Amino acid sequence: MEKFLKDKGTLAEKHTKSPLPRQVLKEVFGYDQFRPLQAEIIGQALAGKDALVIMPTGGGKSICYQIPALILGGLTIVVSPLISLMKDQVEQLQEVGAAAAMLNSSLAPAEYGDTITKIRQRQLKLLYMAPETLLKPDILELLDSVPVDCLTIDEAHCISEWGHDFRPEYRQIAPIRQRFPNAVCLALTATATPRVQDDICENLGISDAGRFIASFNRENLFLQVQLKHDPARQTVEFLKRFPKQSGIIYCFSRRQVETLCEFLRKQGFSALPYHAGLGDEARKQHQEQFIRDDVQIIVATIAFGMGINKSNVRFVVHYDLPKSIESYYQEIGRAGRDGVRADCLLLFSAGDTQKIRYFIDQKPDALQRQVALQHLDRLVDFAETEACRRRPLIRYFGEDYDAERCGMCDNCLSEKQEKIDITVPAQKFLSCVFRTGQRFGAAHIIDVLRGSRNQKVQQFSHDRLTTYGIGKEFSKKQWSHLSRQLVRQGLLEKEPAYGGLKLTQRAGEVFAGRAKVFGTIQEEPLAPARAETPANYDAALFELLREKRKALADAANVPPYVIFSDKSLIDMASFFPQSAARFSDMHGVGQVKLERYGAGFLEIIRNYCREHNLAEVPASRSTAPARTSRKTPLQKLRHQVVGEAFRGGASLEDLMAEYGTKRSTLISYLYQYYQEGQRLPAERLLPASQLPPAQREKVLQIFERLGTQKLRPVFDALNGEVAYEELHILRLYYLNRKKIK
Repeated sequence: MEKFLKDKGTLAEKHTKSPLPRQVLKEVFGYDQFRPLQAEIIGQALAGKDALVIMPTGGGKSICYQIPALILGGLTIVVSPLISLMKDQVEQLQEVGAAAAMLNSSLAPAEYGDTITKIRQRQLKLLYMAPETLLKPDILELLDSVPVDCLTIDEAHCISEWGHDFRPEYRQIAPIRQRFPNAVCLALTATATPRVQDDICENLGISDAGRFIASFNRENLFLQVQLKHDPARQTVEFLKRFPKQSGIIYCFSRRQVETLCEFLRKQGFSALPYHAGLGDEARKQHQEQFIRDDVQIIVATIAFGMGINKSNVRFVVHYDLPKSIESYYQEIGRAGRDGVRADCLLLFSAGDTQKIRYFIDQKPDALQRQVALQHLDRLVDFAETEACRRRPLIRYFGEDYDAERCGMCDNCLSEKQEKIDITVPAQKFLSCVFRTGQRFGAAHIIDVLRGSRNQKVQQFSHDRLTTYGIGKEFSKKQWSHLSRQLVRQGLLEKEPAYGGLKLTQRAGEVFAGRAKVFGTIQEEPLAPARAETPANYDAALFELLREKRKALADAANVPPYVIFSDKSLIDMASFFPQSAARFSDMHGVGQVKLERYGAGFLEIIRNYCREHNLAEVPASRSTAPARTSRKTPLQKLRHQVVGEAFRGGASLEDLMAEYGTKRSTLISYLYQYYQEGQRLPAERLLPASQLPPAQREKVLQIFERLGTQKLRPVFDALNGEVAYEELHILRLYYLNRKKIK
């Protein structure tokens, strides 16, 4: 163990005396395999070559510089923007036995002085500090006296003026590099568009060959959007699915934070507020209680979370709309860092977009307003998409994502709403845009269509137009959703600065009756998607292990996830290790943690197994495939559970009762199960159809002629006489009958 954690000689000697990265990964951190790109980035650093690392939150960025730091002979400086983030990283490193410390204003004078002494005596491998601390003359003079092998810049997007969290002091880091000419430079961030990446590389002098961009796809995050109609009650219903589990709820304003937090406490939830209006001590105390699992939920503004590395956050709720996709991505990234499934719920309403637009309008700079409006529009597109949610989210960051179904968002797990002919309402909307002069935004057009008597409508005499009041059949939300479809279909253009709508040439085709418009009319409210939780582990044993973890964490004055992550406890509660050797195979169990905690946790597991007559699960069930495959046994998806239950003899009625869902949703699950290559008993699907035998046979004949890829041609061929739900059922029957033959 010591060979990883202390200075083992000069840089020239490191390649012959130092351990291999994979050896450090297992023996220090307790992980069996590297995640994508980690090995390549570590190799780049050990070869003395700079790198820009773009890797999603929870993707394993820290390992990319921590392993080189433990292998290289000198000191690794880690520049980090927040004290809480430094503290968290240092505690986790010290827990695995690594020589790490931080320098910042939170330290007592004695502790600060002790760290200075350790630096001088070359006892540290990693030193965390804020950019302001690094720039101090006395600190630079101190660092000049020791070998610095690596300069790591965490949250590197702070360097870029094009980023969402620019910090001027980060721009001053580049000249510091000249003081340490032999130190390799690693810049890391989770959120950087291609433009921000270019800015970081130019500022730090990192070549294109040094860019390592991991996928932005966090596969363990379930993404869900609901129309906001009773947000407090919607939030409560969502939270009931996560008893005793940690989560964050983001609100737009301080007032909303306090109101919602009080409401949740009255409903029996363990919740605390966090916003800039609280005093420093209160914020620090609330954050600490959340990190240590003394409180379940933090209700917060965006002021919370950047410095949080809590790995067992099981859900994130956006009670209000965030300002941009970058903000949304960063905030949901605080969930599921241990790799176990986490749920992300966004409550969406047109009213929230208007609230954000109001604040955007207050910006004095026209370019800033334009950029902010573009960010908002992209976020609304994400919220309203009917396709897989990962497609617009991941493509925003410049990554190709062409999968039709991710299996981990509400759109992929629910039955898609078929497009209908919306030509008539589209003509009404387009006509109103034309008659109001093609200079107003969607909100005003909708007011005219719905016959509003507000001041603006009357001021422009728009209550005298022929289109005034002709759209009362739809709500404001439904018209707003429809208007955005018209923009996406190229019938309307939006003026960038103020959002005014103008007709395109294609709109004339619709007016003239030469083209039809197909789309959807949004239902109100959307039913919440039900999603599965991790299965196949012993929940009672998991709770016993969690209690032990909490007791040890309190005694050591560290957060529980520093002892072991939820993923580690799930491993233990799945495979029931009975020996120290087998315990060391569990996720996140390195040598130091085995020595410190192995005996205590093994005693609990052995006693539990004796009481319940359980045996250790063989090694073949917990080797690499269980930890490296995208879908582990602990993350079985709802459609897989439903499919297996149906194959096992459960009827559709049984499954509807068990999961509280409608027949059409179950058929959608079964179809997804079939698409993964699983066979279903066709003879048990046919009774689900309510059509007369002759009509069923007609539908099957049309499937034979037109195929099953799309239902719209089949629906049209039947002149709309057979409902889509029946077509879904009979398609599934047809496909499985064909498969048997």
